[in-house]
This record gives sequence, structure tokens and C-alpha cells, in this order.
Amino acid sequence: MKSKTGSMITRKLIASFVAATITAIYFTFGTLENYNPQTVEPLGESFNSWFSLFLIYAGGIILLYGSAVSVGIEYIQRKWLKLNNWLYILLHGMFGLVNGIWFASWLMGLHGMAAALLYAFMDRWLYKRMAEKKGIKGFVLVPLLLCVISWGVMFFTSPSSPPFTKEEAVKFATSGNGTVTDAFPKKAGKWQGTVNGYEVQRETSVQKAGQEIYLVIFTEKWRKGQETGSWLLSYQVDKGSCTAYAEEGERPPYYK
Repeated sequence: MKSKTGSMITRKLIASFVAATITAIYFTFGTLENYNPQTVEPLGESFNSWFSLFLIYAGGIILLYGSAVSVGIEYIQRKWLKLNNWLYILLHGMFGLVNGIWFASWLMGLHGMAAALLYAFMDRWLYKRMAEKKGIKGFVLVPLLLCVISWGVMFFTSPSSPPFTKEEAVKFATSGNGTVTDAFPKKAGKWQGTVNGYEVQRETSVQKAGQEIYLVIFTEKWRKGQETGSWLLSYQVDKGSCTAYAEEGERPPYYK
């Protein structure tokens, strides 16, 4: 009895792994169909991120719900029905349709059914091979190899990401609304004018701080009679972030 239970657990775990891995690869390819190298990370890295996310969700559902249903179907067939492989696989597919109810989507129901059919097919195949005392390591190695190949293809065929330029750094740093940088030039350059009786000069400048890393600097000088002052605010900007870097001087009195 212990041996049969152990064999069943092994079958369910491996079937879950195979079904979850292939399902995660399928959804990852679908997500990356509209990949844009100018707005997201390199394709290989994107594959890793999305694949990991889908593997967690798909793996959790298949391992917990799918395995529980599979054990129940197998128990019922052994106890009351003749153990017919095609009926066994079909019943799994029917229970896989429940995903459509969970996600309120008939398309997700079809995806759930496909994953359940794959799970059941792998389970029956494993059952046959284990009964014949044949090796089953390939059931684990093949999905892993498929992952490596998928990642490799995306990594080596990924178009090069265009360089992040000074102009893009300035655009990124000035893109917000309702911030203290709103009044500064949106491109590197100077602005002069009068604000509440103060003669004001505002300048936006940019300096290279590393590989595709820049300091975008906002400098403001003002004068009113004998009263003068200056203020500087800078941000460190790269392709994915804009972080406050330094602030010097006092903010102009007309901002208060």
C-alpha cells in the first residue's frame, strides 16, 4: 500500500510539474507577443520574469486543485468504474473547465481544460512506464530543457535595446505634473522672466553620471532689489528610475 501511495504521489508531482511548466511557457510567449524593446527590459529577462510569475500561479492551481481532482477521479474509477485511460483523461478536462468560472472567462476555461488534459495524459503515461519499471527522469528533464531553449532563443534573438540618451533623461525627469520642476524648461536650456516681482532665471541641465545614468539638474536664481538667492535640485535618472539626488540652497520665496 505504501509503495502504491508513493508511486501515486510521484506521478502527481511530476505531472503537475510538466503541465505547469508547459502552461507557463505558453502564457509567457503569449504575453511577450507584443514585446517592445524600447519600453521594457531585454527579451531574455522578460521571459524569466513572466515565466516565473506564470509558473507560480499555474503550478499552484495545478498542484493543489488539479492533483486533488486527479486523486479523486482515480479513486472513483478504481472503486466503481473500469479504469479506462481515455475516460480518465476526459474527466480531467471537464474539471479543468472550472477555471472559466473562477476567472469569469471562457478562454481561461479552455486553457484550464488544456492544462488538465496534459496533466492527465502525462499521469497515465507515467503510470504505464512505472508499471513497466521504465525510467521517468526524462519527464523532468525535457520541460527543463524546453525552458532553457526558450530562454536561449529569446536571449540571443532579442533586439538590442536603444541607448538611453541625455534628452530622454531630461524628458523622464520633467514628465511629472504638479511637481516643483513644472516651471523649468522641458529640454536642456534656460528660461528668464519675472515672477511676483522677482527677476528669475531657471535652467535645466544634464550631466553623465555613468553608463546610461545621468544627473538632471534644475537651477533657479532670483533677484529683487538687493535680495538675491539661488536654489538647485538634481535627480539621478536611468532607463527605469528617477531618484532625488541632491538639493542645495533655499527655495525661492515666491514658492511659499
